Amino acid sequence: MNIKPILSLFLLAFSISSFAQKAPLQKVTSPYFKLVRPEFDGDLAYETVAFVEQYWRIAGNTGFNNTVFLIAEKLEAAGYVLEEKATDADRFTYRIETRDMRQPTWEPVSASLKIVDSNENLLSSETNRNMIYQYSSSTPSEGISAEVIYIKSKEALSSLDLTGKILFSDQVGYRTLQAVVNEKGALGVLTYDMPAYLQPEKNTTSIQFRGLRYDAANPAWAIALSFEAKEKLKAELAKGKVKLLVKAETKIYESEELTVVANVKGSELPLESLVFSAHIQEPGANDNATGVGTQLEMASITTDLIQQGKLDLKRTLTFLWGDEIISTRRYIEEKDKREADINWGISLDMVGENTDITGGTFLIEKMPDPSAIWTRGEDKHSEWGGSPMTVEQMKPHYLNDFILTNFEAQGEYADWVVKTNPFEGGSDHTPFLQADIPGLLLWHFTDQFYHTDNDRLDKVSQKTMQNVGTAALVSAFTLLNADAKTVDHMIAMIIAKASVRLITENQLSKKAIAAGGSKEEEQKILDTWTDYYERTMDSIKDLVPADDEKTLRKITLAKAAIKAQVPQL
Repeated sequence: MNIKPILSLFLLAFSISSFAQKAPLQKVTSPYFKLVRPEFDGDLAYETVAFVEQYWRIAGNTGFNNTVFLIAEKLEAAGYVLEEKATDADRFTYRIETRDMRQPTWEPVSASLKIVDSNENLLSSETNRNMIYQYSSSTPSEGISAEVIYIKSKEALSSLDLTGKILFSDQVGYRTLQAVVNEKGALGVLTYDMPAYLQPEKNTTSIQFRGLRYDAANPAWAIALSFEAKEKLKAELAKGKVKLLVKAETKIYESEELTVVANVKGSELPLESLVFSAHIQEPGANDNATGVGTQLEMASITTDLIQQGKLDLKRTLTFLWGDEIISTRRYIEEKDKREADINWGISLDMVGENTDITGGTFLIEKMPDPSAIWTRGEDKHSEWGGSPMTVEQMKPHYLNDFILTNFEAQGEYADWVVKTNPFEGGSDHTPFLQADIPGLLLWHFTDQFYHTDNDRLDKVSQKTMQNVGTAALVSAFTLLNADAKTVDHMIAMIIAKASVRLITENQLSKKAIAAGGSKEEEQKILDTWTDYYERTMDSIKDLVPADDEKTLRKITLAKAAIKAQVPQL
């Protein structure tokens, strides 16, 4: 192989790295940013969040289904046609899939917890809608009045008379307590369990939602307490015997699971697609009404731009709304229900936070790369956390750096902070990766109101949804219309990103060795990153025909340029 082109690329890499920081992919993405920024005002996203977050949502219940119907209404207003009514000429279509559910759905109606003879409630669902465990049964309409017993340990359960009592603990988990409800005749359970990152001593009224396993033969109820309610109850117990009045009304009923799938059919390569996925279930505003609303505005803007003649998409764009992970996995697996193969998958989950209030940072959760094995330097996991990964679990692909580059461009434009975290899993990007489809997550963390009943509309930022939606659409449009010009810029971007990463990792490795670390281990880290970026370069081939020899030669030379940069310690 002629070494001169390799050396030229190698020498160019450092100047490219500067380019990558200042003008990433600018020539191919700038036209799309100019199209989308004036269109994406966030109004539809915010209005949708305001509608959706008023409901406590799980698959099949009133709030979930009303959200589906709203999405369908807005899609039709944007020009999407119901599939069963569509003709071959209709590029914008949608469908609502219905599925049998393995168990009934559930929704809360009202609940209250009161110390007998007290003038005020310890808790009320009017202000704490997460207080009653998911799939709790109802109490009698007049409520249940009984003595409450504090359980300080698992061992205490065997020595206490629990018959006719309400169990309360901030030390013993619900499942342990529930096991003795049936065995020893207890009436129900009160629990307290709030992770430190939710700052419960500051957010004293927050309750993080909890759930029971549905068991039709053994109906049960359980109440989760806020820090404030827990402290008040313990203070009363310290004085002596406490009797509580518990009222809970819930609905458990047969239903269907609904999923919305909307497609913008590609004009040239309709059998290739990018899929955005946003889950409807979970009762919060940021989680995940913001994903639902942001994605809905993205779908509306896309059709509007195409109808105005300002945009065309060569490949197919799909928007999916449903039950987290379940709907996405099903869409991937049921190939007979979709025409297009899936080239890329992107999950929108908690994408609208007002970070001044929530404390969360906008994050792009990357596909597995070596930072998920060796998390160091500026890389760090969220408080959600991730299990250590192996070299074999890596998913080298240009999608990581491509998406980050576009979001950083929007961040610079809008003075908006964009960060990343190594792969952790737990949302709609996971089924894509499990199916060997490039997929990543757009989200926020840490959020001091995560999964709590204080995750409401006042914690949502319309501007954040505007930023996320803009960068996500620009990324999608660029990939869906990718051609040889796009590939040239992608190659340059990956060389530059590899150069920056290898320089950074080399510096970290030298510090580690100076501190007594293993030279062999540090060289393994550098070699793994090099291999990762070589294989990432190979992934660019999916943007061009297999017989595009010119592009394939460029990729081969670019891989050699990356390999030439690997430092030897």
